[in-house]
Amino acid sequence: MEFLQEENNLKELFKKMVTGWNSGNGDIYAACFTEDVDYVTFFGQHLKGRHSVATSHQTLFDGIMKGSIMVADIKQIRFLSSDVAIIHGVGAIKMRWQKKAPKARDSINTNVAIKKNGEWKISAFHNCRIKSPNFIQKFFMQKSGQS
Repeated sequence: MEFLQEENNLKELFKKMVTGWNSGNGDIYAACFTEDVDYVTFFGQHLKGRHSVATSHQTLFDGIMKGSIMVADIKQIRFLSSDVAIIHGVGAIKMRWQKKAPKARDSINTNVAIKKNGEWKISAFHNCRIKSPNFIQKFFMQKSGQS
């Protein structure tokens, strides 16, 4: 029963992250992460620390991502202990001129969340685009029985 409440707390953390993005506020967005977070963007940039996440995202929110909307959903929460969880989420960003987020912008992220002083924060975040396997990958998947 305790894990059900903790799942709800983690879902609230994700809602706060989405709220930060959707309001264009880098500080609110970054408040969901630990001070020493390792944050890997979808194109492989490694941000180190909450301050770096806040400032880089505020630059995005004030520029190219101005008015964008994050659409996100948690797909799985797995507890490694009472104070460590792995969360897989999927989502996309809808730009201000779009009616809906394009399928090509779908991403999956892996998060390591830790509970410290009664509060959950994300300590490691890795995001990447969801892509279908190409011809060569499909060939090798068939050969190895993974199709």
